[in-house]
Amino acid sequence: MKYQLETIPIWESYEAETECPLCYLEDKFEKYNLSFFLGGSVMEPDIRERVNESGFCPVHFGMLFNEGNKLSLSLMTHTHLRLVLKKLKKFENKPVAKNCSEFISSLKIIKNECALCNKLEETLKRYTFTIVYLWKKEEDFRKTFINSKGFCLPHFADCAAMANEVLTLKRKDLFLTELYQLQLQNLERIEEEILWFTQKYDYRNTDKPWKNSKDALKRTIQKLTGKTM
Repeated sequence: MKYQLETIPIWESYEAETECPLCYLEDKFEKYNLSFFLGGSVMEPDIRERVNESGFCPVHFGMLFNEGNKLSLSLMTHTHLRLVLKKLKKFENKPVAKNCSEFISSLKIIKNECALCNKLEETLKRYTFTIVYLWKKEEDFRKTFINSKGFCLPHFADCAAMANEVLTLKRKDLFLTELYQLQLQNLERIEEEILWFTQKYDYRNTDKPWKNSKDALKRTIQKLTGKTM
């Protein structure tokens, strides 16, 4: 599969020096798309068709609702609901029990789709490909990569999968070795930080410095789950 390069956002994400450059980009892109879906795109036929078909997951429905543009969200929600009804009504004159597998499959598709999640997934694949590409092509980036804070566990897995897809065996072995060492080193670092965070609650450590542990819980949750708090 061919992926479009996204070099400028990748460099920007590494300059931010966060726990995971892909989380940084995902969060930024997600916020942009909340405005995108509630803006003029609500009237664009291709976007409306995509939203009608997929709707949104509970998390993104909630985020869109909290943006405050109730009219745009209501228009999209109404037409999505109409399409859901249309899909379900094809079973209206059929014995559901005899068509149970098809019926359940239709419900699962309706439940699991999300226009915003799909857009995020497409974009994150391009970003992940660009990281692997820059590692292979640019020595300066490779140094930045090696000296970074690694990734959250989900994006760590995504990078490994992308390397497996696009690199030759020799390059893949080197990339995965460096990726593994980078990740292990940073998981050990953050384990020490959250340990000290817990130990700071011991009265004997009250007057001792926090070091890098004040926000260790927040960063550890991100490292494990990929979600910024």
